[in-house]
Amino acid sequence: MNLQNKISSFLLGASLLATSQADAQSISTQNLSGKQINTITTAVPFLLITPDSRSGAMGDAGVAISPDANSIHWNPSKIAFVKNKAGFSMSYSPWLRRLVNDINLMYVSGYKRIDKFSTVAASLRYFSLGNITFTDQTGGVIRDYNPNEFAIDAAYARKLSENFSIGLAGRYINSNLTGGTVVQGAATKAGQSIAADVSGYYTSNEFDLAQRKSTISAGLNISNIGSKMAYTNGAQRDFIPTNMRLGTALNTQIDDYNKFTLALDFNKLLVPTSPVYKTVNGQVVYDNENNPIVFSGRSTNVGVASGIFGSFSDAPGVVIKDDNGNTVGVKKGSKFKEELSEVNISVGGEYLYNNVFAARAGYFYEAPTKGNRQFVSMGLGIRYQVFQLDMSYLVSLTQQSPIANTIRFSLGFNFGEKTDKSDS
Repeated sequence: MNLQNKISSFLLGASLLATSQADAQSISTQNLSGKQINTITTAVPFLLITPDSRSGAMGDAGVAISPDANSIHWNPSKIAFVKNKAGFSMSYSPWLRRLVNDINLMYVSGYKRIDKFSTVAASLRYFSLGNITFTDQTGGVIRDYNPNEFAIDAAYARKLSENFSIGLAGRYINSNLTGGTVVQGAATKAGQSIAADVSGYYTSNEFDLAQRKSTISAGLNISNIGSKMAYTNGAQRDFIPTNMRLGTALNTQIDDYNKFTLALDFNKLLVPTSPVYKTVNGQVVYDNENNPIVFSGRSTNVGVASGIFGSFSDAPGVVIKDDNGNTVGVKKGSKFKEELSEVNISVGGEYLYNNVFAARAGYFYEAPTKGNRQFVSMGLGIRYQVFQLDMSYLVSLTQQSPIANTIRFSLGFNFGEKTDKSDS
């Protein structure tokens, strides 16, 4: 295995999308009920891991729920509607505890309102992948190293009206998996990238729903639009996880003490899906430039913009092979079905009593052929003056899932609540 594949395998084995692939591979290495497994993988999948307990308890729904200090991850444009002058949050989650005991995700975020129209925010995400011992081909120890990845964000959001806002975020990403260790004579380096988020948020005026005061909100966030990443000089560069999140939330005030939120999110990775290559007698066929010939789907050797726009129509579908291992066709309608299967669904609810006590629950679904993450989540929260404490717990619905029993903790503070008088 070459150096780039070794790094990619290590990355996939320790990060979120790798667990999806591992779940899928545990079902079948070839197909699942007649459908071919084709999990989408990228570099730095830690960017997609839910960092906070609130959304973590709501099935990873968060693009349209009420804004807080963690909105920079879910939808930067939401922070224009925060009610406080400033706030910050700290979150911690042990990760993949069913596999290892030393992988952790830490997240710190905060915001500051500039005026009644504009708000700025920043965050730091740090992913520690535990201790790794590097060895040579004979098993001799080269060194011990603690691989880590981090991302630093800065965001700006502005209201364009009383009901609508837009937001922009910039992100620096650093993924240091080897510490510069020389492997098979090749020098490695930290993968680096610059990315941006573009988002929008809408919240309606108050209306009556079954004689209850209600509002409805909607959000869109296209995140991690940025350059590809490589871990060695001259190696093929990998896509970072550009992602589109679209969702809505219904907020209902049952009475003066009881409030309820129901949220629905849809997620799709905007990166190329791996194609199916032409085979003859079970062997992949190459062109004159020694590139494998694509039989169905599209080549992944494209630019970032082409990858984003092409991700809506590049699924190869179910490829049919004859008894000799020759690719002969594609099952009718399977391309469209595979495109739909690349959309993950999150459903979550939050009950809030007297703006002090919160109870949450949610459900997350990912197609078996695209990773098979399926789980329910739940959590509790408590608020007291400027202080807020939340926790969540994940229960996997698939067997032997590495993300089963994931726990998250979040601690937040909000200062200087805005009033109509102070706004004016």
